[in-house]
Amino acid sequence: MEKLFRDIEYNYNLIEERISEAALKAGKKREDITFLAATKTVDVEVINYAISLGLKYIGENKVQELLSKYDNYNLSDASLHFIGHLQSNKVRQIVGKVDLIQSVDSVKLAKEISRQSLKNNVNTDILVEVNIGEEESKSGVKAEMVYELLDEIKNFDNISVKGLMCIPPICNCPQKNLKFFTKMNNIFIDISSKKLDNISMDILSMGMSADYYEAILSGANMVRVGSSLFGARNY
Repeated sequence: MEKLFRDIEYNYNLIEERISEAALKAGKKREDITFLAATKTVDVEVINYAISLGLKYIGENKVQELLSKYDNYNLSDASLHFIGHLQSNKVRQIVGKVDLIQSVDSVKLAKEISRQSLKNNVNTDILVEVNIGEEESKSGVKAEMVYELLDEIKNFDNISVKGLMCIPPICNCPQKNLKFFTKMNNIFIDISSKKLDNISMDILSMGMSADYYEAILSGANMVRVGSSLFGARNY
């Protein structure tokens, strides 16, 4: 465990340096970029060690895994997000436990988050997930349907749309995803400019371990980094 912690500290500092460098190149400041650690399959002890280094945001992909770890996260110093595909019938299990649900891709899901949030007397922040690569195997609303979805959910009680999220196609060369990142940023800017009622475009969540640097250069202000911080994992 001691070696793992040393590796994580080294990785954490390296990621911070790269985020700072990319932010500077993009004409932003380091504090403009949110570094979220994707913690799928990572032990809570390891997550809490990363939090002790200064990590402020963690994200889980699976509801059951989140629930199994929940009581042991050090959430006094970090914000918990849900970043994976979420089924409507599991919404009730995480509403009130997470600060942001990043993967809303349907009216049905948004409606259930609204219903459960109202029931629990909380407000839940959400991002709309866009299937920017139009991959059949991935969740997310099609790019051309984003406005329609926003229009349908903007007045739902007890939820607040805070921005957009995407997972572009996996590729060996990060540069290949630039077109997807650019397209996402253009959608983000376009929606922002329209100042839609009850819709905030505060967060553009895109970029993971292989391409977070390029994502920041393309406009991302939140990146979700897992293996570059915690090492390769067997799913």
